[in-house]
Amino acid sequence: MPMVTVSISPLQAADIRAAVDNGSYASSSEVVREALRMWDAARKLGGYHEDMFDQGRGPHGGRCVADMFADHEAENRRTA
Repeated sequence: MPMVTVSISPLQAADIRAAVDNGSYASSSEVVREALRMWDAARKLGGYHEDMFDQGRGPHGGRCVADMFADHEAENRRTA
């Protein structure tokens, strides 16, 4: 599998670690892959899906993957 290096904020790193530590994901790579799948799905929908994405649009009209993932995690906590 190809390797890519990215920079994330300390808060994003802590959120990823927490998702792994609480058992929601097996690894940090799994967290990032899911976030990227969500980003790809949003991009294919024109970058906006009213149910999932509401504010905080990025410089190219899309949402930041970290923000999409945070929204996803919050929704999972609400429905758990």
